[in-house]
Amino acid sequence: MKKTIAILLLIAASFGSGFAFKAALTAPAHQVTGIKRVTGIGGIFFKCKNPAKIRAWYQEHLGLNTNQYGAVFEWRQGADTLKKGFTQWSPFGDKTSYFAPSDKDFMINYRVADLDALLAQLKKEGVTILDKVEVADYGKFVHIMDIEGNKIELWEPKDLEYEKLGAKMGSKTTK
Repeated sequence: MKKTIAILLLIAASFGSGFAFKAALTAPAHQVTGIKRVTGIGGIFFKCKNPAKIRAWYQEHLGLNTNQYGAVFEWRQGADTLKKGFTQWSPFGDKTSYFAPSDKDFMINYRVADLDALLAQLKKEGVTILDKVEVADYGKFVHIMDIEGNKIELWEPKDLEYEKLGAKMGSKTTK
């Protein structure tokens, strides 16, 4: 009887350690590295025949507060609801080369917490980095490609500066 219990405990311990070992090996990269990756959507960019007409249509029919670049959605950050966050919506002309080398008609901009640390990790993981980090008053940007040829823009925002830029332009956000 004691021998049977010992064998059952040994089998249970083997299964338990096997599952733990598998979980450690297959943990997502962000859990292994501790790097915070994407924190939200920073923007949605798409190609169209006539960006001015599209902006006007969305303003008239869907109530977006548009400007020369599209519209900005204002929201409160989940981690700190006292802080604002912003998401840019921008129609581009159908002949734009801004999405190149992707041949897709859209590009998504993702908000990230620490672009330099994330970029270093993505390089280690073999992700295609398309350009050097661009620094603006309202944040840092870089472009990468996913495995299906979609160009992705990563943005480490400075939301206060982004808001100041919008106010300077006389733009209203869509809330």
